[in-house]
Amino acid sequence: MAVDLSLQQIVEGLPKSLLYASDRDLEGFQKIIEETIRLREGHKNLQKMVKNFSTTTIQRT
Repeated sequence: MAVDLSLQQIVEGLPKSLLYASDRDLEGFQKIIEETIRLREGHKNLQKMVKNFSTTTIQRT
């Protein structure tokens, strides 16, 4: 079950320690977010590829 959060919900869920984090901590957090976005996009692309493959295979048989 996918859950889409609003930006406000994400911000409200941030711990106070993150609000007072150092630049180094924030850079690490930013890398995690970037990788999460890449992973999510990769997952979407994989789902499309599997769907297209399945559709193409079914049409061939």
